[in-house]
Amino acid sequence: MKIAFVGKGGSGKTTLSSLFIRHLATTGSAVVAVDADINQHLGAALGLDEEVAAELPAMGARLPLIKEYLRGSNPRIASAETMIKTTPPGQGSRLLRVGENNPVYDACARPVELDGGTVRLMVTGPFTEADLGVACYHSKTGAVELCLNHLVDGRDEYVVVDMTAGSDSFASGMFTRFDMTFLVAEPTRKGVSVYRQYKQYAQDYGIALKVVGNKVRGDDDADLDFLRSEVGDDLLVTVGQSDWVRAMEKGLPPRFDLLEEPTRGALRTLQDAADATYEARDWERYTRQMVHFHEKNARSWGNERTGADLAAQIDPGYVLRESVTAPV
Repeated sequence: MKIAFVGKGGSGKTTLSSLFIRHLATTGSAVVAVDADINQHLGAALGLDEEVAAELPAMGARLPLIKEYLRGSNPRIASAETMIKTTPPGQGSRLLRVGENNPVYDACARPVELDGGTVRLMVTGPFTEADLGVACYHSKTGAVELCLNHLVDGRDEYVVVDMTAGSDSFASGMFTRFDMTFLVAEPTRKGVSVYRQYKQYAQDYGIALKVVGNKVRGDDDADLDFLRSEVGDDLLVTVGQSDWVRAMEKGLPPRFDLLEEPTRGALRTLQDAADATYEARDWERYTRQMVHFHEKNARSWGNERTGADLAAQIDPGYVLRESVTAPV
């Protein structure tokens, strides 16, 4: 299952995504965690030393390797240089699976040992001074989008992406790449403002969207009533204050099995909601959306930048499915 955590800056989305990743690790499931946020805090939230987290290999810096591997023997793609973030797979393309070993994971993923198990962590890489004035952050998240376009995942396999804050995700088609999007919102007007933007943008694409109310005071019904009035049935669960989380944010997390039961219950609710989308998967729609955004990017900038007709990369008879096989 492909799962995104979104929300405004400071909403707690990175903290909640890290808790969810820790929870999934306790189930023994295969998990790939991806930090696609401009601030790159997921590694630290998963317990890595800040210096170790800063040394994680950036996906954006390894984009040529990623493209060359995913291209495989696809005859519609003349060269890896003509691939862009939205290039869809076709006959001959190599695909990624959550639990396998492959050159992309070898180059870009690192194992993170948690007290419930091990997950793979991938990062886009930080926005540096060299990027200022000459690049947008979406040039870095393009590696994530390309990998998601070539990913086939099954039941009890999870890719959890901590997305960039706010509604910036809609600058590309990456927001359509997920089975479930959890929007983390505080019980404030600013907290739910990103929800309104997401709801508006996502309604035409069949995006499964649920709201996680964060920093909700259990002794104050006004917080819960406010969220219900603002987001209605999209409110899935709420999370309150946690001594465990406060210790984790100080770099001293207790054993995960000591996390307070209300928060553990909320994490189980998130997993149940994500798992419930499995039967509703529509791979044909997923592929159509991929093609739609590729054609859009080809016309607006891709053809000019690569000097190629990128629409010719689309394999009209190809549908990405869980059962698709790819060349070795």
